[in-house]
Amino acid sequence: MTDEADARVSTRGPRRGPRGIAWAIAAVLVVVGSVVLALSSGWRPEVDAPVPIADVSSQRLLALGSVVGFAADHDTHAWLGMPYARPPVGERRWRAPEPPEAWGDTWDALAFGSPCVQLVSPFGGVTTDDPEGLAGEEDCLYLNVWAPRLEADEAGDVAARLPVLVWIHGGGNRSGYAGAPLYDGARLAGSQGVVVVSFDYRLGPFGWFSHPALRDEASNPLEASGNFGTLDQIRALEWVRDHIGEFGGDPDNVTIFGESAGGTNVLALMLAPPARGLFHRAIAQSGSTASVSRAEAEHALDAEVPGHRHSSAETTVSLLERAGVVPDREAARRYAEALPTADLRSFLRGRTAREVVDVHRDPDRPDSLDVPRLVRDGALLPVGDWLGAFRAGRFARVPVLLGSNRDEMKLYLAGDPERVRRRLGVLYRIRDPDDYERRSRYHSDLWAVRAVSAPASAIVASGFRSVYAYRFDWDELPRFLGADLARLLGAAHGFELPFLFGNFELGSSLLAQALFPESTRSVRERLSEQMMGYWTEFAATGRPGRGRSGEQPEWRPWAGDAGEASGEGATLLVLDAPGDGGIRLARVALSRDHVLASLAAEPGLAPDEKCALFGDLYARAPDWDDEALRRVRRRGCTDFPAIAPLR
Repeated sequence: MTDEADARVSTRGPRRGPRGIAWAIAAVLVVVGSVVLALSSGWRPEVDAPVPIADVSSQRLLALGSVVGFAADHDTHAWLGMPYARPPVGERRWRAPEPPEAWGDTWDALAFGSPCVQLVSPFGGVTTDDPEGLAGEEDCLYLNVWAPRLEADEAGDVAARLPVLVWIHGGGNRSGYAGAPLYDGARLAGSQGVVVVSFDYRLGPFGWFSHPALRDEASNPLEASGNFGTLDQIRALEWVRDHIGEFGGDPDNVTIFGESAGGTNVLALMLAPPARGLFHRAIAQSGSTASVSRAEAEHALDAEVPGHRHSSAETTVSLLERAGVVPDREAARRYAEALPTADLRSFLRGRTAREVVDVHRDPDRPDSLDVPRLVRDGALLPVGDWLGAFRAGRFARVPVLLGSNRDEMKLYLAGDPERVRRRLGVLYRIRDPDDYERRSRYHSDLWAVRAVSAPASAIVASGFRSVYAYRFDWDELPRFLGADLARLLGAAHGFELPFLFGNFELGSSLLAQALFPESTRSVRERLSEQMMGYWTEFAATGRPGRGRSGEQPEWRPWAGDAGEASGEGATLLVLDAPGDGGIRLARVALSRDHVLASLAAEPGLAPDEKCALFGDLYARAPDWDDEALRRVRRRGCTDFPAIAPLR
């Protein structure tokens, strides 16, 4: 694939197991019927993992107490399930996290902590026996560390401290688990000579819940923000600052990296003043700047400024109604307004986790949560447009690496029965290949705008130039049960993760063989090694350069406005197999306006088909606005409705 081709708009605790351990495995769930059936019926690992044995050489003395881990793969030590905050239960629900209490006996860090409360999802990495899909615990604020295997005195050598990479898992901020097998940090730490940290943070309505009654008791404006999941992430970084030196990590060289919602959280942390100084590089993979206003998070649906359908006002009414406190919804509204603030807080905290989850179920998809996330509160996170905050320079000015996958949207299209026909629950066929590719191309382009070009351009516009961008194109997927996975999935959302962590086994030989047959081993292992090299060189120096080996293609910064002004577009690194061009620099010209113009000029589509596709692209888009609507109408969609994000 040439640079010219790249320059077009589309450039192409509880019982836990590897069920849906990441977005990559979720792709298998939607394309391989037999695997879907196996996993949906409560599939467990083929062989129970042995319980690790404590390794005395891994014992470390923290300010909190002594901790011991075990000898892990790739010549590393691992310490799993260490508390970084007090359990956010009872009166601590919906409060800012507090540092953990010290312990007396040695802490056996041999097993992951519980996942946070969530509904099980193909994307979450958690299994459950609960018939309604509820999993996890509120007591879930634990973290994990992998580091090259050293004796305690060697790890304490300040001069030899290693770069630290702190992983923030994805899952829409509604699901996910740091203990998923895909996120095992042993290979990344051992092969690259770095320290890897992962952690769990409160999810869904436990992580993001802005309510006036809770604000009334908040000890400071940050706690009043309602962004408890974001505060958890900051608390985890404070733990890293205070303790990672005992594991051989450098607290003055910390990189945060995350994918999907994890990438969005990375961008949010760059904008959060309390997080400044806690990290020194940032990597956002397939993220966005999506957020909600305080009004959306709190107001009733019929308010003058309407709230989200699961705002805290609507949630409170639903909880009162379901608890039988009042006879109907209107009575619940009046009761909530009249209830003293302290009593209302007590009522909310008295609800079980199941009750809180149930009132946040998406009415269109009851197996998923629909909840406001990342609240623009004005203290922790900016009130206005986040891209505007980046352009104004109001962010942590640390080197940043942004990226997306060429075929992000195919992960979701593959599971859409309108796009893909399934026979006998096993045989998958794309109904209209041209429409499938077109729809994927435009949706994935918009994803790249939100994840890469918009934030990158905004950051560079502030005068800060240490910005790097990539696109993951690897699509060497086989045919499986008659399905052409390369066409069905391609370089779908999350498919870079096995390469980044070097974990292709996925916890199951069946899943691994479906996506990664032996015939692709040498090619993917090579790309994996190169990607890990770029990520860790960036962590070490703030520049991905030529990777840790110094022998890879040079990764140059995002060109920004200079590239756009020259007509060449901005610079990004394409990550691909040698047969498809390999790793190479490309120039891309990609913005929302480019996507609109390209769709308007799409050959072979009738006007009504174009208008329908415009609607599909923007119906629930977080960046939909009146100007975009006017541009669509000017392109012939005169009857195109005013569409706002779904409330």
